[in-house]
Amino acid sequence: MHRFRLGLADLAAASFACSPLQETVLSLRMWTHPGVYVHQTAWFERMRPAFERIDAALLCSLVASNRYVPDFLTPRPAAPFPDIRTELAEVRALPPQELPAQLARTFLPHDRRIPRPLADGLADPARLLARIADALEEYWEECLSPQWWPRARSVLRADIVHRSRVLAERGAAALFGDLDGRLLWEDGVLTIRRDWGNGNVDVVVGRRGLVFLPTCFARGAITSIGQDHPPTITYPARGQGTLGGTVQPPPATRALEQLVGPPKARLLALLSEPSSTTELARRLGVTPGAVSQHLAVLAATRLVTRARHGRMVLYARSPLGDRLCE
Repeated sequence: MHRFRLGLADLAAASFACSPLQETVLSLRMWTHPGVYVHQTAWFERMRPAFERIDAALLCSLVASNRYVPDFLTPRPAAPFPDIRTELAEVRALPPQELPAQLARTFLPHDRRIPRPLADGLADPARLLARIADALEEYWEECLSPQWWPRARSVLRADIVHRSRVLAERGAAALFGDLDGRLLWEDGVLTIRRDWGNGNVDVVVGRRGLVFLPTCFARGAITSIGQDHPPTITYPARGQGTLGGTVQPPPATRALEQLVGPPKARLLALLSEPSSTTELARRLGVTPGAVSQHLAVLAATRLVTRARHGRMVLYARSPLGDRLCE
């Protein structure tokens, strides 16, 4: 068990964030543990030629055989939507003398050794740290940023909008239960029932804040390896099936089509989870302009709601829209 003890102030200050660096680092699991995150497979197979042109051996060595990654590679975001270069600057700012202990904590308990590409570099920790940060930045620029990240970011932000709605309508206990089945909220303690790590860990949040991060690369709620890391919980994002391009829009009922027309009925059927105009247009095979026109009518009739998330506007069915789709 991993227990986070939260006071009322901690609970009130809990927040969500969307980290491009976390997704960059955790996505390395796609190369070391193929087949685990099936919704991403087609995307990453298309990236393989670009990935193999960069320092793939060093990058893959950052993932342990149990899928752990060093804590310093996934710093807690200082903002809800940080820029990856700001996050990489924090990685580069790690005191080099701390790098051996970070790697030992990650690899030795399970694998009993530090992977050779990392172990060989520990003779000069500062140089190794710079190589790791540079390789992650190149991986981001060459593989993830051009096409995958815009789609993934839409899924992650839509997840956060959904969680905010659950919190507002049903409270914290429902929110934590909705995040993942491993989480249990009881008497001021948020527990992760985990199948990783050894023994029980108790963390007093103590006004340090607790940040929740959706990800495309976890099969359940996880947290940092070290207890001294700022409190975070990473959990599987909703809606990842749309990333694979195999999910077809659900059919709308005949009665709903007769009431609002087929295009608006299809949009309502899709909006069981928050989504952007661009993502809706892609799934429907129409232009964003056409989708915007229909969404404007649905919003005016209170069948959908709008929420701005950073620079993105996400739409979701309202309670009235939910009832019409039943």
